[in-house]
Amino acid sequence: MNEIRNIESDPIYRNRLANMLVDRILKNGKKSLAYQIFYQAMKRIRQKTNRNPLSVLRQAVRGVTPDVVTETKRVGGSTYRVPIEVVPAKGKALAIRWLLIACRKRSGRSMALRLSDELIDAARNSGSAIRKKEETHKVAEANKAFAHFR
Repeated sequence: MNEIRNIESDPIYRNRLANMLVDRILKNGKKSLAYQIFYQAMKRIRQKTNRNPLSVLRQAVRGVTPDVVTETKRVGGSTYRVPIEVVPAKGKALAIRWLLIACRKRSGRSMALRLSDELIDAARNSGSAIRKKEETHKVAEANKAFAHFR
């Protein structure tokens, strides 16, 4: 049975979602650097939007979280993309992953700047991560006929 991991909250905002994001920013075990990047991004979000950066983060993650994804199923020699509804925890993890992939693909500048820009864009319902969600939904919609293979 899959056990749900207890996610701790980050030291400054006392927020689990923030800690999930920091854990995904993390590379090569450099958690302090990941926290630095995250807090710089949060500070920049506050400066640019004059809003609580946590609400922008929540709105961005909520906007990017997919409702449906497709899984590849093999049935009798044929491969089908079967649409499957996403469990909330999985959806949140996907949203964070897509946000970070999108901000890593952005050009130049520091990771904190790219992260803040991507979060602001996602909160405004634009940006690469939102496009990824819409693309995923389109694929799921196109393969709705194979839903009975679940």
